[in-house]
Amino acid sequence: MTPDYGKTFALWREGAAGPWHDYTHHAFVQGLGDGTLPRPAFLHYLVQDYVFLVHFARAWSLAVVKSETLDEMKICAGTVDALVNHEMSLHVKTCAAEGIDEATLFAATEAVENLAYTRYVMDAGLQGDFLDLMAALSPCVMGYGEIGLRLAASKADDTPYADWIATYADPEYQMVCKNVGAMIDAAVIRRIGDLTQASRASVLQDRFSMATKLEVGFWQMGLNGQ
Repeated sequence: MTPDYGKTFALWREGAAGPWHDYTHHAFVQGLGDGTLPRPAFLHYLVQDYVFLVHFARAWSLAVVKSETLDEMKICAGTVDALVNHEMSLHVKTCAAEGIDEATLFAATEAVENLAYTRYVMDAGLQGDFLDLMAALSPCVMGYGEIGLRLAASKADDTPYADWIATYADPEYQMVCKNVGAMIDAAVIRRIGDLTQASRASVLQDRFSMATKLEVGFWQMGLNGQ
């Protein structure tokens, strides 16, 4: 069952059905669930994802600047805190066990796929408004939530990647997805009204769809690094 992360997300997800399936059912994701993902591929992904989260946190900080309400500011600022002080710690812990310290993670050279994705998101925010930024940010937030729930439901307890799955299936992370989804719904109503009737609908859909395609590329980058 598809989790409920709000009306706007559901519309964007439907509008990017093909890329969304490629993203959430990528071979990398399937390998996380059944434990067949090669360890070198996972570690390569983790190092790149740490770098990605640094820039992702910058993008969410930009969302604070673009906010128009106190609620938007609180949720965006809370997301920055969750990324910097919680999600990145999983990467640090896992990589430390493999002899990779945090300084090495922070200084890692970005893969081209990483560079393309993170700068696309930042450009969406710098060039556009709050909704442009949310359309580019939400595939990562909600996609990981959906993937985590699906893999957890498949009872992947024996996979060596159970900790990764548990992080995104956790009720606390699921609440982040729901809160962000509700905030986006409210932001759409506040700024453009009915999304299905808005002249900007196609532009926002394109933002979401492109970010989803860049997520597919990010998984493939992980596999290519094994």
